[in-house]
Amino acid sequence: MPRRSRTLTLIVFTLVIVLAVAFSASAKDKKMTGKDLYKEYCKRCHVADSPNGEYTPMTLIQDQWSEFFDEDLVPAHKSVTDPNHDDKPVLELLTPEELKTLREWTIDHAADSEHPMTCG
Repeated sequence: MPRRSRTLTLIVFTLVIVLAVAFSASAKDKKMTGKDLYKEYCKRCHVADSPNGEYTPMTLIQDQWSEFFDEDLVPAHKSVTDPNHDDKPVLELLTPEELKTLREWTIDHAADSEHPMTCG
């Protein structure tokens, strides 16, 4: 292989690797919104007529959501697994930052908030 072809091949290969790493890093850095997290991890178990109860941000007022995240989330979900994520425990799937985002989103869109939301 001529030296010029090897150099060109090496440059193209390096560029592909750099782009792949950059894309991977940006995908990981993209934060999910509270609404995205709710739809991904909560909604499937908390739809209308669910034995687990239907819950959207509008189901509770802000103080109730605060109390839920402070006192009830862990006991109520300690054995809940997610079949859409290899049956891993839900509380292990969500990072502390994601739980904080979900908490803030539910409180910001609670029944007594300025912007109530059902997350339909």
